[in-house]
Amino acid sequence: MKRLENRVAIVTGGSNGIGKSTCQKFAAEGAKVIIWDLNEGAGNQLANEIDGEFYMVNTADYEAVGKATKAVIEKHGKIDILINNAGITRDATLKKMTPDQWQQVIDVNLTGVFNCGKHIQAHMTEAGYGRIVNTSSVVGIYGNFGQSNYVATKAGVIGLTKVWARELGRKGVTANAVAPGFIATDMVMAMPDNVIDMMKSKVPTGTLGKPEDIANAYCFLASEEAGYINGATISVDGGMTV
Repeated sequence: MKRLENRVAIVTGGSNGIGKSTCQKFAAEGAKVIIWDLNEGAGNQLANEIDGEFYMVNTADYEAVGKATKAVIEKHGKIDILINNAGITRDATLKKMTPDQWQQVIDVNLTGVFNCGKHIQAHMTEAGYGRIVNTSSVVGIYGNFGQSNYVATKAGVIGLTKVWARELGRKGVTANAVAPGFIATDMVMAMPDNVIDMMKSKVPTGTLGKPEDIANAYCFLASEEAGYINGATISVDGGMTV
């Protein structure tokens, strides 16, 4: 039997990068994958490839998340897994960061996680089962120059995950976080070679991670095998945070 057989899984930011790999992994493991993203073209293409479904959803919009949640429940009757993967960056030093840059990242990376968790947990707790996996980052643990907004959200996600683990655990719903390190997404690999080499030099393994490495961690935490893991943050970073 496949690890996610007959599970309904929502993956936010699922059209590209780590999200895309996650959708492919979950589909291969038997889940019915629901992609929530704003990239309609890439989302529909991926949905067709994996026999999933695409919904154009702005996770920063509370009402839009509520409508999309209702639509999934009406069609499938349940939501077993939520992967809060959507995220953006608007990097600048504190001196140069604008209020808009701050708010945009807060809205997607932190408020968006709250919006999805708020709407979907009600159905999970009613069913007595659920797996919530939130995406943090290693920079949420040790900080990073020029990323006040991003780091604040990723540190906040860790705290949010711990609270949800305490509140929802007794109702059959676990909440955990994954903190990726430097991952070789298309966006990262488009950077200059010297920047990529600098990234590798900070990792004890001397390599960048692959999107599949994060998808594998998500899959484990979403599976029955991780039933007694709750409130944890797992760093998938080649040892950066050692």
